Amino acid sequence: MATPHWLFGDQLGPHFLAPGDDGPGREAPVVMIEARSVFRRRRFHRAKAHLVLSAMRHRAAELGDRVRYVRADTYREGLRAAAGGGPVTVCHPTSRAALRFVRSLENVTVLPPRGFLVARDDFRAWADGHGGRRLRQEDFYRWVRRTHDLLMDGDEPAGGRWNHDHDNREPPPKGARALDVPPPYRPREDAVDDEVRADLDRWQERDGITFVGRDGPRLFPASRREALAALRRFVAHRLAGFGPYEDALLAADPVMSHSLLSSSLNLGLLDPAECVERAEAAWRSGNVPVNSAEGYVRQIAGWREYVWHLYWYFGEDYRHSNALGHRAPLPGWFLELDADAVTARCLATVLAQVRDTGWTHHIPRLMVLGSHALQRGWHPAAVTDWFHRCFVDGYDWVMLPNVVGMSQYADGGQMTTKPYTSGGAYLHRMSDLCGPCAYRPTRRVGEGACPYTAGYWAFLHRHRSRFAADTRMARPVAGLDRLTDLDELLREEAGRDDGPP
Repeated sequence: MATPHWLFGDQLGPHFLAPGDDGPGREAPVVMIEARSVFRRRRFHRAKAHLVLSAMRHRAAELGDRVRYVRADTYREGLRAAAGGGPVTVCHPTSRAALRFVRSLENVTVLPPRGFLVARDDFRAWADGHGGRRLRQEDFYRWVRRTHDLLMDGDEPAGGRWNHDHDNREPPPKGARALDVPPPYRPREDAVDDEVRADLDRWQERDGITFVGRDGPRLFPASRREALAALRRFVAHRLAGFGPYEDALLAADPVMSHSLLSSSLNLGLLDPAECVERAEAAWRSGNVPVNSAEGYVRQIAGWREYVWHLYWYFGEDYRHSNALGHRAPLPGWFLELDADAVTARCLATVLAQVRDTGWTHHIPRLMVLGSHALQRGWHPAAVTDWFHRCFVDGYDWVMLPNVVGMSQYADGGQMTTKPYTSGGAYLHRMSDLCGPCAYRPTRRVGEGACPYTAGYWAFLHRHRSRFAADTRMARPVAGLDRLTDLDELLREEAGRDDGPP
């Protein structure tokens, strides 16, 4: 009999099955382990726990008699029950901790990673060729486009430009409460979901396992069939409008034209190649403008691949990066997703989205949640852990570079050329969130002062010596000298506690 193949809970698509699975009689048995210890170690969002367990159990049902599905307290216990100490294979896990664990086990053969476009050795060769530092996403993205012939016309980028960001940074349509696009695919819950929810209730009542956030009807695919349906709907009906407004925010429309496929990709239900190939085919058939196709391809072939490889390339020490010396703990209201305690409308709206769904798109993550954490000086490791736990698409490899490097600038510029934070003017321009807010985006001090505007200038002042010589930050830092109310602003910020803004 073929060697059993172990599938982790984020390796659920057909591309994660063992080599040689090419017909009847050559299918390796499959081992899947549901380990409760995962949920004891971290206080995950309940909707995330529900999605992962539902996806695992749906996959087991698809595999039928071929799978040995074990529910155990730990992976080690589960593997012993499933394989009895015999040999198993497993695809390279997606976290350093999981990789250390499987390598510590006897009779486990680790196969190369799957679910990504670029091989680890190919990325290392590219990165080493750039000196190993200041590995810019734009350079990597163009290299991936060339080597994989994505959105290319011969040697030239489709549409004559590599980067269509200029066309993809439009504010939301004036006066619109929602984009005029068809709604996204939404799955229907079934008996598997009911079983998962009952188990989560029992764990909370009897086993002392706790969660954060709400577990409403499941919003994201939990099977390959659902994920493919969601991909088809996005490409056919929503991708065309994706590009222009991908950075915009509307309070009543958190989804906008986003694909909602990140969790499906990160569970392994979709392969990135099929996503970018369908987007390109939609452009070539004339159904999608090039800026929308390029914006989506950039998210997957550019950013997702880039983050995955930096996670491994930068090494374990990257986790402890804290170039700005931020040490403040995350306050209780943020940890508990207590959006109702927050006055600032942008933060309250986005925090409520996380509480209710475990998801927001990339701009609320970066410019509302991450920007507030950066301005307040919260410890980057704690911020990373929060994003990992509270988002349905959050995994260690996803959140470590995204938070440490992109959001919190804790690596001192290894990944980005500047900190991503702003005052209220940016949010006012790119959203409808500021209008009814109790704070005014232009006000720095006094009653009604915007916590983002005041926080932005206080952040720049706190790190003035570091950023003054930075070519991308010198101009904003110089702006401190033009503020006639800087002393008052700093006094007010120094007196701010860690309560909700």
